[in-house]
Amino acid sequence: MTSKIDNLAKKAGLDLGALQEHIRAVYKSDDRPWVIGYSGGKDSTCALQLIWGAVCALPENERRKPIFVLSSDTLVETPVIVNYIDDTLAAINAAAAEQKMPITAQKVVPEISDSFWVNLIGRGYPAPSKRFRWCTERLKIDPANAFIKNRVAEYGEVVMVLGVRSAESATRAQVMSLHKIDGTALSRHSTLPGAYVFTPIEAFSVDDVWAFLLQNQSPWGSDNRDLLAMYRNAQAGECPLVVDKQTESCGNSRFGCWVCTVVTKDKAMEAMVDNGEEWLEPLLDLRDELAETQNPDRKREFRDFKRRDGSVTFVGDSETSIPGPYLFGYRKELLRKVLEAQEQVNAKAPPGEKTVLIQIEELKEIRRIWRSEHGDWGDSVSETVKSVTGKELPAEATEGFEFQGDDAKVLADVCTAHDLPPRLMAQLLEAERSVRGLKRRTLIHRKIASILEQEWRDETTVLNERKTRLEQNKSTAANPLFETKL
Repeated sequence: MTSKIDNLAKKAGLDLGALQEHIRAVYKSDDRPWVIGYSGGKDSTCALQLIWGAVCALPENERRKPIFVLSSDTLVETPVIVNYIDDTLAAINAAAAEQKMPITAQKVVPEISDSFWVNLIGRGYPAPSKRFRWCTERLKIDPANAFIKNRVAEYGEVVMVLGVRSAESATRAQVMSLHKIDGTALSRHSTLPGAYVFTPIEAFSVDDVWAFLLQNQSPWGSDNRDLLAMYRNAQAGECPLVVDKQTESCGNSRFGCWVCTVVTKDKAMEAMVDNGEEWLEPLLDLRDELAETQNPDRKREFRDFKRRDGSVTFVGDSETSIPGPYLFGYRKELLRKVLEAQEQVNAKAPPGEKTVLIQIEELKEIRRIWRSEHGDWGDSVSETVKSVTGKELPAEATEGFEFQGDDAKVLADVCTAHDLPPRLMAQLLEAERSVRGLKRRTLIHRKIASILEQEWRDETTVLNERKTRLEQNKSTAANPLFETKL
């Protein structure tokens, strides 16, 4: 390993002087601020350090344009990476102030209502797959784009600086060349008006990146050999800042979300555990369980037969319904397992490695969804938090939720006596409560209609009706003189 590092450090194939002069020329060519996508990986670190060195060489009065260093935290990043990026962003801000650089670093996170656990545990979205990758847009694209749009509104236009390389893949090279502006170093952003893209390390190879990082000291005081060691321990690449659907997401063997089930195996996490980070093992186990829920032979164990909107959709002309969200009972089980994994990880983590797997605000939002959609008046979220962590989940004074666990028992008794689904009545009561006090209550009619249009019969009844209809259709097809109206 030492000889490989030394060989990389001695590499002299890069004309860094010319490249930094090019960066300075682009920086000085207009008044558009820069937004640098920073993931903490080798490519984005290389791009940021190159730009820092180039701009630092300018006289102080010429460093007029602000540079925003933007890191995207999905709230389900690998804890080792989260801690590394948090420390690095703090170091960048401190060094920028000391060196009088126009640089500020910050993280963006998804809206709580869009977070991974709120969607998966709260709403029952199944673990992401290649066919239903609902996570990327909510967790990565939307938060980054919101920041960029705010800067566009403030400054008119912005230049996004991305540490992407055409050598990474043929697809990326094609996307990068597609939006190039002739005669300039910039490209048009594929989806964001007022945003342009600058890729200073586009022509770099992997060896070029490591050569630069090992030859040049980090301007904010980090040790780039630590970054190399982190890559070696995880045997992985990095997740780029994703700002559009054309940018490839993480894929195999990359740093990124520890819950990712789009890939078959989380090789990065497995390598970390094998290389001494055993405290992360509960996360690996939980991720593997989520992946198992995608097993076609077991989906019915975890998924409802209805969709989230209460409808039932069948596969073609068959009796097989398309699986809907995770069953409410399984979501309760998942919440407990996430909290237990959080306790286990923090009990074994190295000093200073505090890990939060699920935020307090996420727990509150899950509680709100369960109460309104499932009639969970007994507050299963608070009970689970208390039993696993020994702590109380704070109640919000603005929640205004009037029904309690005792009310749920009364409702269940009434519904049993009248052969009604308790969840149906709970949703109707919640609809009424939500519009109480409004001067115009026209909204209540739409809410009631939407609730009543859902499928409230049990699965056996629905499937038996489906079977009967299919048999009638076959009979009609066999005897065209006999018609049956369905």
